[in-house]
Amino acid sequence: MSQTPRIRTTFCCTVLVVAAGASATACGGPDGHPLAMKPYDAARQVAFNTPADNRKAELGAPLEITSRGGGSRITDVSAVDSAGRHLAGELSADGSHWRSTSPLAASSRYTVRVATEDGDGLPGARTMSFETAAAKKALKVEFGPDGGTYGVGQPLTATLSEPVTSKEGRAAVEGSLKVRSKPAVTGGWHWVDDKTLHYRPKEYWPAGAKVTASGNLAGVRIADGLYGGGNPVLNLTIGDRMEAVTDAAAHTMTVKRNGEVINTIPVTTGKPGFSTRNGVKVVLGKEYYVRMRGTTVGIAEGSSDSYDLPVYYATRVTWSGEYVHAAPWSSGSHGAANVSHGCTGMSTSNAAWFFETFKVGDLVTVVNSEGEDMTPFGNGFGDWNLPWDKWNQGSALAAATRAATETPRLRPGAY
Repeated sequence: MSQTPRIRTTFCCTVLVVAAGASATACGGPDGHPLAMKPYDAARQVAFNTPADNRKAELGAPLEITSRGGGSRITDVSAVDSAGRHLAGELSADGSHWRSTSPLAASSRYTVRVATEDGDGLPGARTMSFETAAAKKALKVEFGPDGGTYGVGQPLTATLSEPVTSKEGRAAVEGSLKVRSKPAVTGGWHWVDDKTLHYRPKEYWPAGAKVTASGNLAGVRIADGLYGGGNPVLNLTIGDRMEAVTDAAAHTMTVKRNGEVINTIPVTTGKPGFSTRNGVKVVLGKEYYVRMRGTTVGIAEGSSDSYDLPVYYATRVTWSGEYVHAAPWSSGSHGAANVSHGCTGMSTSNAAWFFETFKVGDLVTVVNSEGEDMTPFGNGFGDWNLPWDKWNQGSALAAATRAATETPRLRPGAY
C-alpha cells in the first residue's frame, strides 16, 4: 500500500533595519504591515521645552514638542495630568511642532506620550513626564448644605474663597464641579454672584435620590496667579416629596406627601401692608422657640403694629423672618382672615405637626397673596421661581456653548 507524501511548508520573515537603529520584522504585526510593528524609541527625534534636571515647569508657559527633523514627524500627542485631565493642544500640519492650547495645572505631574513616524513610514514612540510649579494663590470651594437627608427642593451651593469674574475663569470653575444623582436628573449651575453658585435640577429632585457633588479643581488655572485648590465632595440623600401650598385668599394650607394630600390646615397669612410673599420657598431650618419682635423688621416700638411675642414650632422659609409657626393669639382668624405680619400662622397642634413633618429642603409655596413675589436669591432659596431657560442663562458653560453655536463659521467676504 503506497503512502501519500507529506508536504511541509516553510514561512520566512524578512528583517528590516529601522532608522533609529533598532531591528524589527516586517511580519511583526498580524497583517505584516510595517505600521503594525512595535514602535521604536523616538527619543532622538523629538525635543521638549520642559526644564532639565528635574526642575518644575513654570506656570503660564505652554508645553511645546518639536520634531528634530531628518524626515521624521510627530503624528499624535497625549498629555495627561495626575488628576486624569487631558491637556488640549494643536499639531502643525507638517507634524513638526505640537503646542498646548489650555493652561498647565499647578502642582501636578504630567505624563506625555508622543507618537512619531520616520522618513520610511515606520512608527516611533516616546514617553516622558514632568512636574509643574505650585500656584501662588489657591481657590477653594465649599459645598453646601452639610451631608444628610433633605427635601426635594434643596439646591446645592458652592462658595468660593476668592471672587471669579472672567468668563474663562467661571467656565473653568463650573467645568470642574460635577453633580451626579441616582436616578439621573437634568440640572445645572447658576452664578449667583462672583463667589457663589447654586445647582438645581430642571424639576425637583426625585424622592429617594442619592446626590453627590464633587470638585476636580486642584491645579486648574482660574486667573493669573490663581489656581484651584482641593477637591471637595458632598453626599446627600433626598427624602419624600413634601409640599405645603398656602392659598392666602382661601386661608388654607394643603399638605402633600409624594403627591397625595395628607392634611388641610386653616391658616392666617400677612395682613395688608405685611402681605406674605407669593412663590416657591424652601424650608431653611426649624426652631422650637423664637422671640419675635417688630423692631427686627423695621416696626417702631410702641406703634400700633409693634409686637414682642414668644413663638413656638417655628419653621423658617426666608432669612428676613418669614416662618410657618404656632399663633394661638390669632386662633379666631385661622381659616377666616389674614392678620399676621407676613408669617403663616396656625394652631399650636397644627404647627407642631408641621414642625415634625417637614425637613430642611421641603417645599412651601404661597399663592393668591397680595404680597410681592419671592426673589430667587438673597432671602432664602427662591431658586425654583426662575424658569429653566432663565436659570441656564446664569451658567458660564451654557453661555460659552450658546456663543459657540451662535458664531457664524464663515463671515461674508471672508473668502
